Amino acid sequence: MSRGNVARFWEWGRKIICVGRNYAEHARELRNELPTEPVLFLKPPTAYVKEGSPILVPHYSSTLHHEVELGVVVGRAGREIPQTSAMEHVAGYALCLDMTARDVQDQCKAKGLPWTLAKAFDTSCPVSDFIPKERIPDPAGVELWLRVNSVTRQRGSTAHMIFSVPYLISYISRVMALEEGDLILTGTPKGVGAVHEHDELQAGIEGVISVTFRVSRQAAIHN
Repeated sequence: MSRGNVARFWEWGRKIICVGRNYAEHARELRNELPTEPVLFLKPPTAYVKEGSPILVPHYSSTLHHEVELGVVVGRAGREIPQTSAMEHVAGYALCLDMTARDVQDQCKAKGLPWTLAKAFDTSCPVSDFIPKERIPDPAGVELWLRVNSVTRQRGSTAHMIFSVPYLISYISRVMALEEGDLILTGTPKGVGAVHEHDELQAGIEGVISVTFRVSRQAAIHN
């Protein structure tokens, strides 16, 4: 895959690998135990939504939460990647939102079910344009922020991640092969909260990029 195609990862990437509970304060705000190894889940490529299109609240959810995250775009395929060479597999980055149907996730947790309905619905992964690797020389020094209707909800640094980007790449590649165009969502800092129809979300990586999305509601589905 050419660099031009990697830069359009939302069109060509085959999977989105997400890391849960990777910031201690976020884990605590949701009353979750701190993980001893990465918590992984997947989103399909249909989860992608780009600026200019709305984030849709699923028809089966009444509590949609925002989670701002640094996304890592894979540029070189590999499996069982050592931490020492993990960054050689990074093409660049993206600013991402992990939209979560929190009420549905709570129900899934209570029943011991996977989080698919809560995390993998269409438009659950808003993304920015591709950020070349050289614009973020240190992924452990990124300041993330998110505002809802101009009110700051989240602000945090990737320096506080429990598991670093090289560790995550190495860990994930021992579970599944990483392919060019794959996206890794690295977790969210504290401050997650609900959004509603007609809300405006603004998110950014300080000094690098920002995005704006509107929230709409998926039409009810009748059998």
